[in-house]
Amino acid sequence: MVILLVLLLDQALKFYIKLTFPIGGNIPVFDHWFYLYFTENNGMAFGMQFAGSWGKLALSVFRIFAITGIGFLLYYLIRRNSSTGIIISMSLIFAGAFGNIIDSAFYGLIFSQSTFHSVATLVPFGHGYAGFLHGKVVDMLYFPLINIAQSDAPSWIPGFLFGPDGHLVFFRPIFDIADASITIGVFWLLLFHRKDLRI
Repeated sequence: MVILLVLLLDQALKFYIKLTFPIGGNIPVFDHWFYLYFTENNGMAFGMQFAGSWGKLALSVFRIFAITGIGFLLYYLIRRNSSTGIIISMSLIFAGAFGNIIDSAFYGLIFSQSTFHSVATLVPFGHGYAGFLHGKVVDMLYFPLINIAQSDAPSWIPGFLFGPDGHLVFFRPIFDIADASITIGVFWLLLFHRKDLRI
């Protein structure tokens, strides 16, 4: 149930963003500290990525192996009647990884290219902007909880903390529900179920 819920929420929001926003399009959700801000990346969580087409392919293949391994581990934990907490944690990690591999595997096949000036459309299968396993991951959750211009900042804040735009922003990475699901699952495991990982 957890896996299905995460996947439905993740994919529904990604489809909405992809079909509504151009790249860089954004709307405030809660004042100035939470935005829906559309960006895409070729790689890992929070916009990290490997360079080039081969890096993208290698990452997608690695994700498939990782999802398979996590799936077998989750099946084993369920069969072993492990605690509800560890099963939910592993389910969150599995769902998040699976959500992002859907983007990588299929979005390039079913969507036209998003640009800074145009919104993507659904296209006939196989006529999209990229091939199988070369799609981009859609990210949209942006929480600039702190946003200080260097000219307004106290002098004791080191200059290297300010980005190219002259602002210190925390939290700068843009992510999606799948990334959040993986992060929550991993932290829950580490905080509450480290002893249960000895299987």
